Amino acid sequence: MTLGSCAKNKDVDPSITNIAVTNPDFQTLEDAAIRGDVAVTLGNKNPNDPQGNYTVFAPTNSAFARLGLNSAQDLTALQLPFLRNTLFYHVFSGTLPGSALTIGSASAGAFRTPAIAATPTTPAVPSVTPTRRIIRRADGSLYVNGSKILSTDVKAANGLIHPIDKVLLATGADVLNSALALQSGSVFVKPELTFLVEAVVYCNLQGALTGTPGSPSLTVFAPTDQAFKNLGTILGVSLNQPADIRKLPVATVTAVLLNHVVLGGAQGGKFTSELPENTTIAAAGGPVIIGAFNNGVLTVKGTSNAAPANMVIPDVQCTNGVVHVIDRVLLP
Repeated sequence: MTLGSCAKNKDVDPSITNIAVTNPDFQTLEDAAIRGDVAVTLGNKNPNDPQGNYTVFAPTNSAFARLGLNSAQDLTALQLPFLRNTLFYHVFSGTLPGSALTIGSASAGAFRTPAIAATPTTPAVPSVTPTRRIIRRADGSLYVNGSKILSTDVKAANGLIHPIDKVLLATGADVLNSALALQSGSVFVKPELTFLVEAVVYCNLQGALTGTPGSPSLTVFAPTDQAFKNLGTILGVSLNQPADIRKLPVATVTAVLLNHVVLGGAQGGKFTSELPENTTIAAAGGPVIIGAFNNGVLTVKGTSNAAPANMVIPDVQCTNGVVHVIDRVLLP
């Protein structure tokens, strides 16, 4: 990606914002920065860095498209405070060159508070500043969390840009509160994971998803609302609204839910770039089959599933683990 050529004056590097504005690969990022009111910030020197620099992990248009965000209008599907925090999570205050992106290294995003905004029915979720980590796969490809770093060290007048292939997502809250935020419409304007939250409450499993000091890091596969509705069709039970989950025996729902949670161990708190492909891992409710790593995602399959689940929204970083939203309920 030859981004340096975007400067109108070849003797002066453009700012990070100018690069986004003049390069078509960053059109959606530009739209997001304008809507999130961070374009001006990234167009100027960083007042908190002696050199005046920022480093930005910059999602391409294709990265936003993975989330169904293809235009400025599409971005209105996200609540504005969450969009702002998401953008700032891509920003490092200072210079973070490609040479510093080594295996296991970590850096904090310029996260703001509250992490998730309040709604008329739910309070704001306090923010804990999440930390990005650098991962190198066996083929040598470099990732920040679950996002592939496409190139490094694109120079700007006020810092550096590292283009990436997926939007970095972090909630600043634990898995439970992150799910509650989605359920209440505090992340996407349209509520999501409403069936999952109902099922967790029905089975009294809230404590398993709450981050407490010393608790294990979780990898959670979170089925969408449509996934639960489809499950109802398979079981011959009408699951049209979240409360319908209670038509099923609590023991059955509990067994199913536990099949979606990896509690610590070697595979707890893992991004897609870290999960072992083409193998079986142990969830709390039984074995889960992980498929091939392809274009930054993996399929996931429960023992009794006829077909695997796809990752709809992978790599959502929470304070006590990582959530991968999937399109099918995993059956033990």
